[in-house]
Amino acid sequence: MGIILIFIAGCSDVINNEEQKIEVQMRIGDDNNYEDFKEITDHEQVQKVQKILDDIDWKNAKVDMACPADYIFDFQFNNPEIEAKAVLYELWISPNKDKVELVIDAQSKYSQLDKKKSGELFEILTGEKLADLK
Repeated sequence: MGIILIFIAGCSDVINNEEQKIEVQMRIGDDNNYEDFKEITDHEQVQKVQKILDDIDWKNAKVDMACPADYIFDFQFNNPEIEAKAVLYELWISPNKDKVELVIDAQSKYSQLDKKKSGELFEILTGEKLADLK
């Protein structure tokens, strides 16, 4: 039994330490159409986004937004041999363009980030400053 637990713990460490990238897509037009926008491969940037997401106090809620998400993104392992179910994050920019809202639709989770975290996340994902949007 102990050997099995050590093996399982070892495998989970391999997956947790495996390099990941973030694939970001941007909505095109008013419909639910997205195109590839950016791929984030810098390990530090990926870790920053992961930390922001891990620190969020998600609310369990099924939300019905007025329009499709402005951006969608997910994490992918760089090693194609690792298979893991991707979590799709949907991101909306608030009407005042000072905060972002996130939804994990498959898990019925919702959160609106504060201005600081919104700015950090948005800049990593898009390369633009949230404050510069018009």
